[in-house]
Amino acid sequence: MTPNAGMDDIVPDEQLRPASLDEFIGHASLRENLKVYLQSAKERGQALDHVLFYGNPGLGKTTLAKIMAGELGVNMVSTSGPVLERGGDLAAILSCLSRNDILFIDEIHRMPVVVEEILYPALEDFNLDLVVGQGPGARTMKIAVEPFTLVGATTRIGLLSSPLRDRFGVILHLDFYKPEELARIVKRTARILGVSITEAGALEIGRRSRGTPRIANRYLRRVRDFSMVSGAAGIDREDANNALERMNVDESGLDQMDRKLLSILIEQYGGGPAGLKTLAVACSEDVRTIEDIYEPYLVQSGFLKHTRRGRVATAKAYKHMKMLG
Repeated sequence: MTPNAGMDDIVPDEQLRPASLDEFIGHASLRENLKVYLQSAKERGQALDHVLFYGNPGLGKTTLAKIMAGELGVNMVSTSGPVLERGGDLAAILSCLSRNDILFIDEIHRMPVVVEEILYPALEDFNLDLVVGQGPGARTMKIAVEPFTLVGATTRIGLLSSPLRDRFGVILHLDFYKPEELARIVKRTARILGVSITEAGALEIGRRSRGTPRIANRYLRRVRDFSMVSGAAGIDREDANNALERMNVDESGLDQMDRKLLSILIEQYGGGPAGLKTLAVACSEDVRTIEDIYEPYLVQSGFLKHTRRGRVATAKAYKHMKMLG
């Protein structure tokens, strides 16, 4: 372990984010297309069309929004759907934007309808239609705003209304990463943190990180802890394997809750089908947490499948859990 390895926790996550599209690892096709859109907007001197990123948490939606602002040389103002409770909240943000700035709204699917309706004319005509006053004396006021680019991020694109979704000129999907891509991310993060790691060690962490860079970086820090306390000079495959096993992360990247969900589905419900709410109650977990955090990876990895009647454990799940199907 390098001498400054013990200091890496003071490195903020912000410094771990890539600063340009060239530094961004993975999603090669998405990056190349985004480069074209950004270059075109720069050459025209106009605001980029509104962009929507969708995909599971931790895949780089916020990072890409910040990269876009950096590539365009503009400011980015960040907020989230649940924070925008009233139309006035949105109006206050939009009126402070400079020309061609980026407004980033995370969890945009959770934005209230009343705010969404005020956003429409701002997206199309760069105008705000606000109602001033109440009752018979109420009147409509039109306020011009500077041309801007809305960048929305959502984990659940199906919850966006059609009128809002149709106003995005660019819609980009971020999928799970391959283990090799995550290994490259782990090695890059290790360099920034001052942690020595072998190729095999990085790949072991990447292979168990559920296809998600955020998880890979978190695992790297914790594997570093185990390796450092044990007195190892760096992190190799065996170090990574031992640490992740102590963290209850198995060979397939499943953690304790993943295995609990599959175990309950197989043992208590005969492998399914079982409803999501039923599973959530049985697991003592929130429905949304299971649906947004655990299910996507289990489905993508072939351990779980959706049917009209509910969730069903696959043959791969039975084999992984060492249970007879």
